[in-house]
Amino acid sequence: MKYRIEKDFLGSVKVPADVYFGAETERARQNFQISGTRVPLTFIKHYAIIKKSAAFANMKLGKLDEKRGKAIARAADEVIKGKFDDQFVTDIFQAGAGTSVNMNVNEVIANRAIEILGGRKGDYKIINPNDHVNMSQSTNDTFPATIRLSVHCSVKWKLLPALAGLQKALERKSKEFRSVVKTGRTHLQDAVPITLGQEFSSYAASVSDQMENISKALNSLLYLSLGGTAVGTGVEASSKYSKLVIEEVRKNSKEDFRLAKNFFDVQQNREEEWTSSALRDLAIALNKIANDFRLMASGPTSGFGDIILPAVQPGSSIMPGKINPSMPEMLNMVCFQVIGNDTAISLSAEGGQLELNVYMPLMAFDLLYSIDILTAAVDAFTKRCVVGIKANTERLMDNVERDFSLATALAPYIGYAKAAKIARLAYKKKKTIMQVALEMKIMPKSDLMKILNPKRMTKKK
Repeated sequence: MKYRIEKDFLGSVKVPADVYFGAETERARQNFQISGTRVPLTFIKHYAIIKKSAAFANMKLGKLDEKRGKAIARAADEVIKGKFDDQFVTDIFQAGAGTSVNMNVNEVIANRAIEILGGRKGDYKIINPNDHVNMSQSTNDTFPATIRLSVHCSVKWKLLPALAGLQKALERKSKEFRSVVKTGRTHLQDAVPITLGQEFSSYAASVSDQMENISKALNSLLYLSLGGTAVGTGVEASSKYSKLVIEEVRKNSKEDFRLAKNFFDVQQNREEEWTSSALRDLAIALNKIANDFRLMASGPTSGFGDIILPAVQPGSSIMPGKINPSMPEMLNMVCFQVIGNDTAISLSAEGGQLELNVYMPLMAFDLLYSIDILTAAVDAFTKRCVVGIKANTERLMDNVERDFSLATALAPYIGYAKAAKIARLAYKKKKTIMQVALEMKIMPKSDLMKILNPKRMTKKK
């Protein structure tokens, strides 16, 4: 392999001749061979938006000449389009704060911009990663800004649409099942009747509530401290830079990002944890839906058997014909992972000290990972499970007829104690509530037919 020699204040570094990254990235690549998991490309591309925006802001201020600035912006555009995806090589577990990531982006953009201007990689007299690409910036203001940019856009354009699809699918099932009466269950024991449609309406409402909660959390991500540089004071950045760069970010991201009122707050405190908490709450809600589906579909002969899930794959390597609730199980596992990610994010947020939180790389990875797997899982769960669910009407009708909790409807007429006696007798004699009530001659059959009508019991008076 051919190498080029680059220098930093620690000395000389051998860098593969054909790569676009430079000395700092190579040091990080050698030092942090930890997980093999690289910084998400979504994050890198949003970082490039920051770099492009900074270049235009610095050109407007006259700090960066147009020749260099336009080359940097063009190189950043190529990064955004994915042309150099293989050049972003830092492990997610690295020196804190994300300096290695920032320098990886700076070096790739610088070396590509050098090529655009007719130079050779590593000739930093033409364009320097620190002096030109990183002008008016620090890792400490650009990294948190990139977290907010990438997380906000990923949630808005990927996760929320996937959740909207799930919510609509659950609403359609609620309408489809609105006349299907079933036995309700509390404590996993038989309870008064409910319609399958009512049950599904709760799932649709739960997803809707979570979407609203996530949207509220996203608002906190709109505030950036660009121009705060190292500690929030704006050292080395023009007083006009912040206003100009945020205008460029808005233009390049097409989102309504704004300058934070307090740069020190944004650079010290990791309020991205609020979004993580919202994702955790979503995971808890989705877990409940997945668990309910598994219970209601249990069987097919010895379980609840309320619903029939689409068969997506064989369920056993030894038991022929066995079908498992594969899609709900997948969703469960994704939810467990998201809840675990939130724990890591919470600990990272809590670990900040004084003017900086150094655990931002882990937070960025876990947040974007949670968003990605939730988006994919919700989409698959909707298309391969929810839309194909069928009601097991024969089983449901049979269960309702034998439901001892129907005696609840008699309590207002004959009292709780007598209704309980009828329920216990029905259970003991293996008869229906109607049969025992008729035997006891507590009221005319016509009245009993009306009072013990399961569908009537599902409607609010």
